[in-house]
Amino acid sequence: MAAQTQTQLDFVYQHERSRGGEVWLSQPLGGGAMRDFTFAQGMGEARRVAAHLLALKLPAGSKIAIFSKNTAWWFLADLAIWMAGHVSVPVYPTLNAASIKRILDHAEAQLVFVGKLDDFSVMEPGLGALPRILLPLAPPGQPGRSWDELVAGTPPLEGTPRRDPDELATIIYTSGSTGEPKGAMHSFRTMCAARIFVDAMSMVPSDRMISYLPLAHVAERACLQTTNFITGYRVFFAESLETFIQDVQRARPTVFGSVPRLWQKFQGGVSAKLPPKKLALLLRIPLLRGLIKKKVLTGLGLDQSRAFITGSAPTPPELLHWYGALGAELGEVYGMTENFAVSHFTPIGAARVGTAGKTAPGVTSRISEAGEVQVKSPGTMLGYYKNEALTRETVDGEGYLHTGDRGAVDADGYLRITGRLKELFKTSKGKYVAPAPIESALLAHPHVDQALVAGADLSQPFALVVLSPEYRALLAGARADVSLALEQHLDATNSGLDQHERLDKLIVVGEEWTTANGMLTPTLKVKRGAVEEKYAARVQAWCAQSGRVVWGDQPG
Repeated sequence: MAAQTQTQLDFVYQHERSRGGEVWLSQPLGGGAMRDFTFAQGMGEARRVAAHLLALKLPAGSKIAIFSKNTAWWFLADLAIWMAGHVSVPVYPTLNAASIKRILDHAEAQLVFVGKLDDFSVMEPGLGALPRILLPLAPPGQPGRSWDELVAGTPPLEGTPRRDPDELATIIYTSGSTGEPKGAMHSFRTMCAARIFVDAMSMVPSDRMISYLPLAHVAERACLQTTNFITGYRVFFAESLETFIQDVQRARPTVFGSVPRLWQKFQGGVSAKLPPKKLALLLRIPLLRGLIKKKVLTGLGLDQSRAFITGSAPTPPELLHWYGALGAELGEVYGMTENFAVSHFTPIGAARVGTAGKTAPGVTSRISEAGEVQVKSPGTMLGYYKNEALTRETVDGEGYLHTGDRGAVDADGYLRITGRLKELFKTSKGKYVAPAPIESALLAHPHVDQALVAGADLSQPFALVVLSPEYRALLAGARADVSLALEQHLDATNSGLDQHERLDKLIVVGEEWTTANGMLTPTLKVKRGAVEEKYAARVQAWCAQSGRVVWGDQPG
């Protein structure tokens, strides 16, 4: 792969020069109102804010945070920071005040852009007295200068200020599903390694995508924002969870990405209107098959999509088969914040269910003696900010990133992730259990929304599960029927496991695991430690109950 010499800024300057009048970003304003930015308009605003940042006389390379849900101004703030010679530090828009403060302090942020947010009053103490620039749609009543005020009163930055490809561009903080946040440092060059997605999906300026997964996470930053800066296709932004399907229908994306948890939600929405058995029957009728596929995908707003992406966590095989039957082949993308998601992906038209795809161009990988996936990538980070010791532990002297994932590669080069090294636990019988594959099997049930397998120091493992809202609604009058169905699913799951892996109990808990209650990461991965700690005091009593399906903290 040829070395990347252009930065994201260079690409956007080209779009500004040659396509200035074309619509680039489409931002909902609420109540059905929409604002479209052409390249000239968007860059005009970014240039004025960049000029303001330069006028502040901050030291070159200062860290400037962006704290907002996804909006067009998130993109423009990132560009303004870079044009002014600084480093962007995204902050998840769902963190609590303590976590926000920890990141801003660690990054030594000089300024924060504050934008569209929910529950801001709870999070605001984390910002402290840090100077703020208020993006449009930001919560009202804050101190600081508004973006619109700066745009109106500042002459634009002239020319094409360049950044060296190897300069630090951003620090992406990540904690994974456990541990304290750590800041992965990426240069413009390591970020532009995401060009592999442009090539893999044959992205062109006429494409459309919708931005809704957190821009503070590497997946949206790599697969959408960076590919957009390179290619210049049109980006639509989602307004809210309540309007999401309408947002997608408005955008009619040609490329669409999501995470397994949301792919399951979309499936559940379809199944509520068209029961799975009926859908399967209709898809077997040749005269109706094409019509039904189109109707379902049109209802989701995905009838124009030619590429579908899934990642961030393992996608249950049954879910892949369900979408595949509709003509929507979900392509797995496997990567980490530390390599800017440039690691493995499924070639379009060559999916292999249960795998994370093949190595991306320019990437090499190997499996260590301990079974760990180790990856050398052009997207590998510069290191962890202010943590050289952890950097040396994570990236070895040969440049291989130690992912912490267990995996195996088949004869055709497809990688299968079999769990996390640190997630392995030992039962009282001295046998090790990898929870991830068992959890994936449990999630194959259409009404098991969330699952966690545990059982360290017990004779057999058990699973905690959260049922779908539709299934929970049945509990008042049909708990026996639901129990029977879950027992059958438990039997089917256990039949594919070794004796020491078989689940002794399926414990149904009533509270959904969310980011708000601290059970999910911002990218909707289950925080294993938090979930286990929440139920630790009650697990022993639940496991002592008779029956294989136990109703835990259920209402009533």
